[in-house]
Amino acid sequence: MSMWLSGANAWAGAARSFWTAEAGRQQATATRQMMELWAPPAAAKKKRARRKAR
Repeated sequence: MSMWLSGANAWAGAARSFWTAEAGRQQATATRQMMELWAPPAAAKKKRARRKAR
């Protein structure tokens, strides 16, 4: 029984870690989308000019 509980605990820890990471990714995506929606265009990142190859 102890081995079964140990395996179940390991599986539960892996699942909890997976879902915690997924929640963090969704939170970051939602925050990014909200900032894109509400931030003025001047606050958007500007692309840096690339140096020309010689």
